[in-house]
Amino acid sequence: MHETLVPGIKVPSLSFPLVGGGDFKLNATPPKNFTVVIFFRGLHCPICKGQLSDFHSRLEDFSKLGIEVVAVSMNTKDLAEQTRQDWHLSDLKLGYGLTEEKARAWGLYMSSAIKDTEPDTFSEPGMAIIRPDDILYHWSVQTAPFGRAKAAELAGVLKFIIENDYPIRGTLAA
Repeated sequence: MHETLVPGIKVPSLSFPLVGGGDFKLNATPPKNFTVVIFFRGLHCPICKGQLSDFHSRLEDFSKLGIEVVAVSMNTKDLAEQTRQDWHLSDLKLGYGLTEEKARAWGLYMSSAIKDTEPDTFSEPGMAIIRPDDILYHWSVQTAPFGRAKAAELAGVLKFIIENDYPIRGTLAA
């Protein structure tokens, strides 16, 4: 069954190892305003490469707004290291080893390989914008690799949200 995260509630715990060493633990050292977690399909996905390259080029914009950006996939450590190298993501916090159980707890859709170059099972994309108190501000999830946020547009929107204390939306029960 597919879980749905609801804006305004506490998100499930999230921690994973990072390429280059260390671990990411959601809001262990909270940023001033938000954490943006990009769940991506993995090294096999050229659309993911474009998205992560876009965000990598705008990390300073997010940092100036007090926003941390991190990306994670279900890839192994070796595949994640290859992703960082091949995609030139030296400054992006890049995680690996997201389990299927954790991906499902976050409400990500799952897919199975249709090509030899894909892992047997992997999560489809999602993006969470989380306040420093672990409250979900915004959640976007895809069933396929299409329809991703652009870094410049998201940075502009988040700047507006911060400057105008724009409230969490989408909180009414269905």
